[in-house]
Amino acid sequence: MDFERAREIVDSTDTYEVFYKNKLVWINGLDPKRKTAHIKILSEDIDEDVPVNELREGDNLH
Repeated sequence: MDFERAREIVDSTDTYEVFYKNKLVWINGLDPKRKTAHIKILSEDIDEDVPVNELREGDNLH
């Protein structure tokens, strides 16, 4: 995923599936300088900073 798309998802009122290494995550914040996302891996309740380009978009869940 590119950084601008990640920003659109974070700013959207809709809900989107986002995956990191095939695990569903929630984007809690973005760092434009480092091009990273602060995510929560939902299945493991883990918070982590990861490169935005390693995130993958799934479906729009509204």
